[in-house]
Amino acid sequence: MNEILFSILAGIIQGLTEFLPVSSSGHLVVFHDLFGFEFVNNLAFDAILHLGTLAAILGVFLPELWRYFLAGLQSLKKWDLRNNKEQLLAWYILVATMPAAIIGLLFGDFIESALRNLTLVGIMLIVFGILLYLADGYSAKVKTISQLSFFDSLLVGLAQVLALVPGVSRSGITIIAGLSRKLNRPEAARFSFLISAPIILGAGVKKIFDLTAAASLNSADLAALALGFIASAATGYLVIKFFLKFLQSHSLKVFAVYRIILGILILSILFFK
Repeated sequence: MNEILFSILAGIIQGLTEFLPVSSSGHLVVFHDLFGFEFVNNLAFDAILHLGTLAAILGVFLPELWRYFLAGLQSLKKWDLRNNKEQLLAWYILVATMPAAIIGLLFGDFIESALRNLTLVGIMLIVFGILLYLADGYSAKVKTISQLSFFDSLLVGLAQVLALVPGVSRSGITIIAGLSRKLNRPEAARFSFLISAPIILGAGVKKIFDLTAAASLNSADLAALALGFIASAATGYLVIKFFLKFLQSHSLKVFAVYRIILGILILSILFFK
């Protein structure tokens, strides 16, 4: 299998698993370890996959995110959080974004390198699969994001920090936190996606600024990057649309069970290997 095919497959995996609560980083670790795939510039490749999923989020949520952005700017001129729900939600999105942004900036590279192993991925898939199952089964699920409080948004933001650990899942842990604050399933997923946009943008931009060997990329490498981006963006867009519709009439338990089975399978392979 050549580099272009690997890039497309990795982009599809990123787009599928970034927005479903099953851990994109965990699946990519499995993918890398299973096939031994290393791109000529892994930093560039990671950045492109992140920007692909960002494009997917913007494709679905750009009008809503833009309204919140403008409302946030408006609040600086005329503070009216009590009566203006869009201003309030703009600040709640900022509050929920800050913890992961700060920890990711300070410790993201260390966490990614020190904790990137299959054993931890398997354990995290199981642990947070169980938590997802319990949160889905026992939470009240009565709120919309317009009913969030400052504490609710802060708690979801603090939970997002855990997504830096491979195998946890950004969407998974933030949906768990949202459900624990009584958000209904579609609204928990929607808030999860909204607060992920600044984090994914920041992660992608940081990786681009960290690039030291971009000049070594040839035309074949650039083609692989472009196809990885397209695969990630297109798959991610379709997954977001599907997932939000799916949650209107289905539970999250299927994803919890999938996580647990995959985690057990990974740990079993490592044990017998």
